[in-house]
Amino acid sequence: MSVPGLRLRVALAADLGEVVALERRVVEAPHWAEAEYGAIVGGGGEGIVRRCLFVAETDEGLLGFAVGKVILSAADRVGEIESVAVDASGRRHGVGRSLCEAVVRWCREQGAVEMELEVRAGSSGAIALYTGLGFIVVGRRAGYYRDPNEDAVLMQLKLAGIK
Repeated sequence: MSVPGLRLRVALAADLGEVVALERRVVEAPHWAEAEYGAIVGGGGEGIVRRCLFVAETDEGLLGFAVGKVILSAADRVGEIESVAVDASGRRHGVGRSLCEAVVRWCREQGAVEMELEVRAGSSGAIALYTGLGFIVVGRRAGYYRDPNEDAVLMQLKLAGIK
């Protein structure tokens, strides 16, 4: 099932208020300061560490967002899904999957050869989403998350051969 009229795009400075408001409604999302999102929109696409913020929207408003990061150094070419948040009305309709796919594509275009992420151990829906995208579990970090305290499951995706 998909959301009619769903559009994905790179976020603009004008989106920051809605992004932060949505993030605050999604308890499981990492909570960042608005200035952190602003730094991504204001020039996060250059240098060794590059970041991008994607939004998913309909005519009714913002349904979700995702933050991607790429580290391009002599030793590493790694992309990361740093954050994904989807409004309750957009869950189970492909919004999260579409956002994650956009981040993976962007990371590959930037030169990443693999992806990584951390996810709350109790987030079975998110783990299923990432597994469906081809990520595999590669480790665990005890007590990584706060409020509530929870372990992180570490996942990885090799980009070789993925279109």
